[in-house]
Amino acid sequence: MNAAIEVHNTLGPDLLEGVYEKCLKHELISRGHFVSSQLLAPIDYKGINLEAELRIDLLVDDLVVVELKAVENLHPAYEAQVLTYMKLLKKPQGLVINFFSRKLKESYIHLVNEYFRQLPD
Repeated sequence: MNAAIEVHNTLGPDLLEGVYEKCLKHELISRGHFVSSQLLAPIDYKGINLEAELRIDLLVDDLVVVELKAVENLHPAYEAQVLTYMKLLKKPQGLVINFFSRKLKESYIHLVNEYFRQLPD
């Protein structure tokens, strides 16, 4: 989130999502993170890999799925979208970040993949 806040403070709101994606990826990499962008989320159904056009904005350190938005209001569907990506990729955490907001700290959703909470130690 600190990297996203830096991008938001530098660029402000009212830009397209793609601009924030490129800048956030650069900011995260400059801070030592490994970042992949526009990954296809595979669907493994009964051992068969089904093609889908599900694209993940950013995957940070192979752990955190990040979906970027620049919209007036966050819709519950965005949370479902990130939860889907997290489950398909078996990732423990996710973020929906809305750069449209004047205060980024008040316009994001942190998600946890419940599957990881159920694993034994």
